[in-house]
Amino acid sequence: MEDYVKSAWEALCRSYTSDETLIRQLWDELEKAYTAKDRHYHNLEHIAYMLELADRYKQESPQQDLLRFAIFYHDIVYKATRSDNEEQSAALAEERLHRLGIPEVDILQVKEMIIATKSHQTHKNDLINLLLDLNLAILGADQKRYDRYSQGVRKEYSIYPDLVYKPGRRKVLLHFLAQEHIYKTLEFQGAFEDKARANLQRELALYSEQKRLS
Repeated sequence: MEDYVKSAWEALCRSYTSDETLIRQLWDELEKAYTAKDRHYHNLEHIAYMLELADRYKQESPQQDLLRFAIFYHDIVYKATRSDNEEQSAALAEERLHRLGIPEVDILQVKEMIIATKSHQTHKNDLINLLLDLNLAILGADQKRYDRYSQGVRKEYSIYPDLVYKPGRRKVLLHFLAQEHIYKTLEFQGAFEDKARANLQRELALYSEQKRLS
């Protein structure tokens, strides 16, 4: 999995620079961030899953590279106690993409894409909507993968006791379930919507049952 993500990174960067040292340095930074001890879900497995699905649901767009840069950098800064992870990730991406020689207008687009993952609101840009769906694809994964995701999120928020975490998590689950569509694109609505709702309902029922028994 790590080799797959690293190879994808190298292939992406080589379209813009021949500086192998820079490509390796930037990869080392990404790898360090996504393999940190506190990364139980927002890690390289998450990035790999998004890259795989980006290939499967590839749009006809000249900005596919920008989507991939956004995937790599959207969670490079991630701390459960912070409320500005997306802004910090976007700022770091801006500096690193400058070093790769990415045009300024494209860098601004990547920043906009990363910031959009904060609120996950439907966007006028189809590529941004695809990124948002890729980021939430885990909700519609098979039960085993979904459970691994939810357990990973709990570990990332381990500084909070159940008394604090569970009500917050229930609020998140209810927020998704209250939406007319969890996913923005028709492709993801068809492929993931029903399974995502089933997974969310199942986790929500678990918290309700635990509350009843306590």
